[in-house]
Amino acid sequence: MIEKNRAIGGETLFVCSCEGSFAPDAPALASLLGLDGGKSGSDKPGQVRACSNLCGAERDQLTALAGSAGAITIACRQEEAGLRDTLDDLGYTGNTSFIDIRNAAGWSSEAAMAGPKIAALLAAGRMAPPALPFITLDSKGVTLIYGRDEVAIEAGRKLADALDVTVMLQAPKAVTPPARRDFPIVSGRIRAAKGWLGNFELTVDDFALAAAASRASLTFGPPRNGATSLCDIIIDLTGDAPLIAADALRDGYLRVDPRDPLAVERLIAKARDLTGTFDKPKYIDFKPDLCAHSRSKITGCTRCLDVCPTGAITPAGDHVVIDPNICAGCGGCASVCPTGAAAYALPAADMLMKRLRMLLRTYAQAGGKNAILLFHDTDHGEPLIDALARFGDGLPARVIPVAVNEVTQVGIEQVAASFAYGAAGVAFLIAAKPKHDTLPLHRLADLAAALLPGLGYAAEALARIETDDPDALLTVLRAMPAGAAPSQPAAFMPAGAKRQVMMLALREWQAHAPQKPERIALPKGAPFGAVSIKAEGCTLCLACVSTCPVSALTANPERPELRFQEDLCVQCGLCQSTCPEKVISLEPRLDFTQINTAPVTLKEEEPYACDNCGKLFGTKSTIETIKGKLGGKHWMFSGPNADRLKLIGYCDDCRIEAATLGGFDPYAGPERPRVRTTEDYFRERPEDSEKN
Repeated sequence: MIEKNRAIGGETLFVCSCEGSFAPDAPALASLLGLDGGKSGSDKPGQVRACSNLCGAERDQLTALAGSAGAITIACRQEEAGLRDTLDDLGYTGNTSFIDIRNAAGWSSEAAMAGPKIAALLAAGRMAPPALPFITLDSKGVTLIYGRDEVAIEAGRKLADALDVTVMLQAPKAVTPPARRDFPIVSGRIRAAKGWLGNFELTVDDFALAAAASRASLTFGPPRNGATSLCDIIIDLTGDAPLIAADALRDGYLRVDPRDPLAVERLIAKARDLTGTFDKPKYIDFKPDLCAHSRSKITGCTRCLDVCPTGAITPAGDHVVIDPNICAGCGGCASVCPTGAAAYALPAADMLMKRLRMLLRTYAQAGGKNAILLFHDTDHGEPLIDALARFGDGLPARVIPVAVNEVTQVGIEQVAASFAYGAAGVAFLIAAKPKHDTLPLHRLADLAAALLPGLGYAAEALARIETDDPDALLTVLRAMPAGAAPSQPAAFMPAGAKRQVMMLALREWQAHAPQKPERIALPKGAPFGAVSIKAEGCTLCLACVSTCPVSALTANPERPELRFQEDLCVQCGLCQSTCPEKVISLEPRLDFTQINTAPVTLKEEEPYACDNCGKLFGTKSTIETIKGKLGGKHWMFSGPNADRLKLIGYCDDCRIEAATLGGFDPYAGPERPRVRTTEDYFRERPEDSEKN
């Protein structure tokens, strides 16, 4: 029996065979899920109920349980809306969840072998969903329609009754004036646009008002540059390049080809709904104190800046800031962030890993082997899986779909956990023309490609499937390798911050992998690695310690010593850039022996004992070097002042005391050469001498 993931007292699970179109084994599922295998028709809660037409003839079973079941789980997603209405009409207030086992497992040419996958899907689906954070966007409907001709004016006419419309025409030519002026018409060219739904700010050049006396065609007054405008919604009908990066992902910015009448009509219908208050998920949980972007105006890590498609991330001193109003939720920043400063919140990294743990452990305990996890989003992945189930052979029995908000949110910690928990392969399903930039996924694949062979997996164990064709999806999934899954998978429970669970997952992956190398070389830019120094050139100035954002480099407070903890290092390069002696180098690698170990010493020296009081300060080599460079070579420490050299060997307190009592005058040096002026040079010119 698997571990229980929620309090199940009074819980009833309905397993519907969808009119007998597939055959889930209810008694076996009851045993695996820790529920009673109740008989059909019983009104006793706390069991698995087998049914075939819960949305129709057997709907009365919900009526019998609505007053007593503490939680109801229904293995059906197609009829969710109608079944929820039924429960609402019955006044049911308990927890309700709906899980798809039909398209994901039952409707398949391998349905007879899909029992372990069905058990896994039900076990994970019963896990309590995490609480999600939200932000609020407020739109009053102030709308700018930006176009070139009558198409923009006609769109304004259709929206004027619902929105506060202004039409701006870019370089208008012969545009017929409307018979009635129901909204302002201006000309102008938008130089810059920024903002989001409810808060756009525009900078406009060549701005001019339409003349009221325009007759055959619109005429405009004198133009001016640098005008600013605020609006809630932008409708772009110019046909030009978008005003905003990743325009399809910016709330409140609507853009279509003005030559496509159907697209324009759909845009108009969508714009009508953009007034009021909207809740938007806060996709990223950001902790500035963990950010390794910069220190002392030296740039270190830029991984999140490199992959953000919307421009929601900007530098802000030592760290970056993420504007949740602009963020479109691709999760790329969280995927590539090495420190955990940017962490995805839908769900958090450890919550997703717990879900993977439940899926794979249940699958294995039900007898499943060589599981392939298929990460997909709901907008593209679910319709493709549905089409494959309805019109094709369905998903293979060993392919377990994992729905996430965006595929690009998955990081190396989830990949490592998947293999550690027993997966034989991991696949990512994305659209042929994805709405989000897939650069984070490509970087993840590059990192995984370096790790897989070293750990004994085929390179094909991780696949990126970019297709809109269900048959093409099936072909790739069937070709994925089998046999690399561990016989004894990991059982660790992920909990804590992202970096912590990342290193834990990597260590467990190596411990349960077919091969167990101590270290694997990684490509440049990887978020793991070592720092090495040329010890003979290091002066232990500890500039690297002060600039390290993750405390991978530390100093010993008791003696001159530089220490390094490899599992904390994110290879940001700040230490290398800061080192005044240029003796630091980076080595991208993953050393499994250094995970959760004590720091190692990179450089240490004997401290120097004060020649006067014996207090330890500085390093012996540094003090002796300074004495050698100054003794007899600088006026302060030569000739009659030679005895002052002993001050170099004094600690701060003793040096101040000796200098004060000895009457040391720092200005008593030899006379400095007179400063030469322009007049001196003129005086020395030969022609001036002849005149004199």
